[in-house]
Amino acid sequence: MPAKKKPSTKPPTSAERVKAACACIRRARVLWDAHKNAACRGERAKAIALYEALTHDEREKVPQQLRVWLRYRSEKYFGDHTTPPGG
Repeated sequence: MPAKKKPSTKPPTSAERVKAACACIRRARVLWDAHKNAACRGERAKAIALYEALTHDEREKVPQQLRVWLRYRSEKYFGDHTTPPGG
């Protein structure tokens, strides 16, 4: 069994933060397409948190298709005007 890697104590770089945000949005899109709404809701919340932590320049590096999907789904299907899950 290989040795476990020690967690890095260095803060993530700009490119790593952008990559993590893009990956999170993509996972949310896959869950949305698979009609797994509860899982999509959690992944989308993580994606929004990562995206909002980015600077303006870093946000521009996120592909426009992912930004549009995140904004559209967030406002239309997960906004405050919708009925919460289980309600």
